[in-house]
Parts: sequence; structure tokens; C-alpha cells
Amino acid sequence: MKRGNHSDVTEFILRGFRILYPFQICPFVLVLLTYFTTIAGNTLIIVTILVDRGLHTPMYFFLGNLSFLDIWYTSNIIPKMLQGFLAEEGVVISFSGCVTQLYIFGSQAATEILLLTVMAYDRYLAICNPLRYTALMNARVCVELASCSWLGGFLFNPVIMAWIYRLRFCGPNEIDHFFCDFMPLLACADTDRNEVAVYTIAVSVIVVSFLLILLSYIHILHIILSISSAAGRSKAFSTFSSHLIVVTLFFKSSFVTYLRPKSSYSLNNDTLLSLFYSVVSPMLNPLIYSLRNKEVKEALRRVMTRKIFILKLGE
Repeated sequence: MKRGNHSDVTEFILRGFRILYPFQICPFVLVLLTYFTTIAGNTLIIVTILVDRGLHTPMYFFLGNLSFLDIWYTSNIIPKMLQGFLAEEGVVISFSGCVTQLYIFGSQAATEILLLTVMAYDRYLAICNPLRYTALMNARVCVELASCSWLGGFLFNPVIMAWIYRLRFCGPNEIDHFFCDFMPLLACADTDRNEVAVYTIAVSVIVVSFLLILLSYIHILHIILSISSAAGRSKAFSTFSSHLIVVTLFFKSSFVTYLRPKSSYSLNNDTLLSLFYSVVSPMLNPLIYSLRNKEVKEALRRVMTRKIFILKLGE
């Protein structure tokens, strides 16, 4: 069925890694190991936070939410990606399935941005207002902020998704990407409208959140630099350095992907960028927070020691 120069598309073919098909086993195993590492690392962070009472603080409550989100985030994308490595002609996904994956991906990305913003606000209160931190960031406030992040992320996209669902896409129905992302999916629809939609999402979520985080960091750095002792500055900086690294990695890839001129857009380059923030970054997050955080390392050590002790008793 055709209308004008457009055709009704009922399914898409994801062909992001067709060039790697002759060597599919190596990237397949590598991504599979990355996925298992992501699941194991983030699950370990969640379990450690739940079990160790020393980590029952706002910062680690939000970190647990971030780890849970990263597990879900990768599980939405990697299974189809793994199929793509083994399918020479690409992976077929229905139009509804593609829009659903796009909605979940967009909602999870928005939720992660909001969680990172909340975590920056938490570090701002802890460093810049330590005497009132416990009262300002109590359990009820933590739950409310986390809930708003999740609800905000998943309630932001329905209008955009409804608009995308009604679009007519021209042929061919091939997407040169490994999942249904905004730019590759909308590449053959009306360019101006697509650009407005994508930039609306990017500006309203990415830029605003980034500016709020940046404002928090400016206040934090001002307080840290005003500390007279080097030991005090080092201790204060260590409390948010992990968050700073995660934010830098996430926003750098987001800005390069969605907030650069249309003329510089390249599907091949964006496939590599998307591979980083959708596969590599969720794996790195628990490593960054555990390796650079003394409290997390000690808690992990206590949890693992307790587990080994219980296993020995079982024998």
C-alpha cells in the first residue's frame, strides 16, 4: 500500500553490524561477555548496598537505582544486537517492536540523566551544606526524588512516541544501526520535523540537566577550593569524583550523538558512539564507583567475606 512517495512499513531490518558478519564470533563473544559483566557488576552493587548497612545513605540509594537502570538499559538493546552478529541479512523487528524499543531506550536514557542530576544535587548538599544534609536529604526525600526521576523519564516520551508511530516511512526499511535509535529510525521521514523532534528531546532533557549538574559542580568546587588543608580537599573531592567521571562519559557521548550539526551526522560513527553509551558505559559504571570509592570497596569485601564464610559453613 502506497500513498504519494511514501510506503507503509510494517517491519524494519537492523543491519548495524553487517560488515562484521565474516568475523561474527569474536564480536558476539565480546559483547556477550560485556553483557554478563554488566549484569554481574551492577547486581553486585545492588546486593552490596542492600546488605551492608554502612551503605544505607542517600548517595548509595541513588547508585542502586542507577545500577538497576543499567541492567534494564542493556537488556533492552543487547539481545537484538547479539542476533545481529549472527544474521548476515540483518535482524527483522516489527514496526511496533521498533517503536517500543525506542520508547524504552529513550525513557531509560531520560531516567538516567535525571538520576545523575539528582545525584549531583545530593553531592552538592553533602559538601556545601553538611550540617543540614541529613535533614534535607532524608529517606522520604530520597524516595520522592528517585520516583520523580523514574516517572519523569517514562512519562516524557509518550507524546513524541505517538507522533512517531503515526509517521509514514519511505523505503527501504533497513536501519543501519543495531537498535532502534532516534536518528537512524527517522532518517527517511520528513527531515525538518525529525530534527525538531530530536532536538526538542535533547535540549529539554540533556542540556537542562547538564546545566543543573554543572551548577552543582561549580558550587562544589568553590567549597572544595576554599578548604585550607590538602587532606580535607582530597576527602571532599573523593566524595563526588566517581559521579564526575560517569557524568563526563555519559554526557560527552550524548552531546556528540544528538547535539551536533546535521551535516556532520554519520551512521557509522554514531553506531560506534551508541555502542559505547549503551554497552560499554553501563559496564564501566559499577567499576568506576567501586574502584574509586573506599566505602564501596570495603563493603564489597565484607559481603564477599560473609558469602565465603556461609559457603564454608554449608560444607
